[in-house]
Amino acid sequence: MAVIETRDLTKIYGSGRQELRALDQLNLQVQQGEIFGYLGPNGAGKTTTIRLLLDLIRPSSGSATVLGMDAQAESVALHKRVGFFAWRTGAVEGADRRAGAASGGRFARRRR
Repeated sequence: MAVIETRDLTKIYGSGRQELRALDQLNLQVQQGEIFGYLGPNGAGKTTTIRLLLDLIRPSSGSATVLGMDAQAESVALHKRVGFFAWRTGAVEGADRRAGAASGGRFARRRR
């Protein structure tokens, strides 16, 4: 069973000459039990993909399912099962990765 699946997932910001294609027809399957790393340079679309998978932003086209749920049609149920903690090093003055990991851990424990 695919726990994450995207079909031609695309996100375009702006239009015409100002168009920015943040994600272009991503087709992806992550199977249950599979360890999957999603790596790439800044601006490659990693965060955009995660936000689309969680229906935090809407795709321009294509679709996504997470845990068998349609990311858009069943986003409320999906949010009860999946969390997202964004951390940007340097976003908070004096913060480092350890602080972000510690904050994420506290956040995860509170949700249970």
